[in-house]
Amino acid sequence: MNINDFIVQVALPEHRAFAEEICEEMAESAKARGTGIAKRSPEYVANKMSDGKAVIAFHKDGSWAGFCYIETWTHGQFVANSGLIVSPKYRKAGLAHAIKEKIFDLSRQKYPKAKIFGLTTGLAVMKINSDLGYEPVTYSELTQDEEFWKGCQSCVNFEILKMKERKNCMCTAMLYDPVEQKHDVAKKFAEELHKKPKLYERFMRIKQRLVLSSTSRPHNKGGLKSLFLMFTVLFK
Repeated sequence: MNINDFIVQVALPEHRAFAEEICEEMAESAKARGTGIAKRSPEYVANKMSDGKAVIAFHKDGSWAGFCYIETWTHGQFVANSGLIVSPKYRKAGLAHAIKEKIFDLSRQKYPKAKIFGLTTGLAVMKINSDLGYEPVTYSELTQDEEFWKGCQSCVNFEILKMKERKNCMCTAMLYDPVEQKHDVAKKFAEELHKKPKLYERFMRIKQRLVLSSTSRPHNKGGLKSLFLMFTVLFK
């Protein structure tokens, strides 16, 4: 099975029939990972399809294979490509990358001046984002729209986010800025991630230890800041 076995397209109103199945798989996937994503109702997902703000993938046999949708924040200044999910039976075929590329292109078409961002704990998603030109950033560079951060309430790490006053958490923040023109740096970063995945895994383990320890010692901010700076400049 490979990517040629799938059709990846902008979702249409008639695809709303798959909304409930998609939401169920999102919830199961979050539970299996031990992390959370913003919970969305089938109605919410269906509306994204009707509005042309989602990408859906199908296997050539017609079965649903993957999904992702667009959300906008701060009056359209920020865009998030949210809810990326691939059906378990179709994973490891490059489908997540294809969906992310399609939703990224759709976001750029609809909101050419917007900054596109995401929060992730996964190496695979971080690699894909880096391929597209995202860079790791601090939480302060993301949207400060309260509605976005409310979506984190369903995550098991939400208490950590609150204790850190939204300055840090277990996720890595990544941002594509169409104005900054730093995308060559991001692509080099992606190449290094492919070459040295163990380095990222080590970074995440150290970060998680520091985040957890700093919740009990709020004054200990220097370690996290130093670690983040080291990681973001390492390949520049």
